[in-house]
Amino acid sequence: MGRRSALLGLAGLGLASHSPAFGQAGAFSVRILLTGGKKLGTPRDSGPARWAFELVRRTSAPARLGSASVSADDPKLLTEPFALWTGAGEIPPLSRPEQRGLERFLKLGGVLVVDDQDPQRGTFGLAARRELARVLPASPPVKLDASHVLYKSYYIIDRPVGRVLGPKALDAIVRGKSAQVVFLAHDLLGALARSRGGAWSLPVEPGGPRQREYAVRLAVNIAMYSLCSDYKDDQVHAPFLMRRRAGRGP
Repeated sequence: MGRRSALLGLAGLGLASHSPAFGQAGAFSVRILLTGGKKLGTPRDSGPARWAFELVRRTSAPARLGSASVSADDPKLLTEPFALWTGAGEIPPLSRPEQRGLERFLKLGGVLVVDDQDPQRGTFGLAARRELARVLPASPPVKLDASHVLYKSYYIIDRPVGRVLGPKALDAIVRGKSAQVVFLAHDLLGALARSRGGAWSLPVEPGGPRQREYAVRLAVNIAMYSLCSDYKDDQVHAPFLMRRRAGRGP
């Protein structure tokens, strides 16, 4: 059994936090990817912190509870292995520096989640696919089989859900054996966001609280998958990057 498989087995028992490799330096962080100067606004701006909170509460894996953002053309994109690209509506074409930044991030093994806030229209998701096809022209999205480890990296889930029910399966750009870009047409961040008063910011339809619970479980699975992924370190990367806590299997 590889180190990654062993870690996933521990995660399934809720014991992954006891691994000495899990340290605050390598904590999971939901970094919002910024392109074209656009920023994450209300009511979803609390979603990243809630995502991290649920990971810590449910698994004791380390996570940064604040909110962070990083531009696609910023060298800081390469210092951590996870980013979330979210939005609604059309987006401008990526600049050449943004394309190069994302290409390097993904070639190093980074995990990018694309989360459409308005999946009924799907404009953002289609635009993101268009731009990522320019970044990785040889790697078209495919459907993730129900047996993929992302569906069982912590919880065993039958299908993805978010603020809306959305498609029954996830699409992803798979390179090697790793799903490096995961496309969500479910508005996951909308299901996680809370108001300052502590209430949920947006209603979940059509499944209400039960659907929201399964959306949180999907978020936890994505985080655990990212923590166990293979992110290569080189001269510009800190040694805590995720390669050291995982094997090289799928």
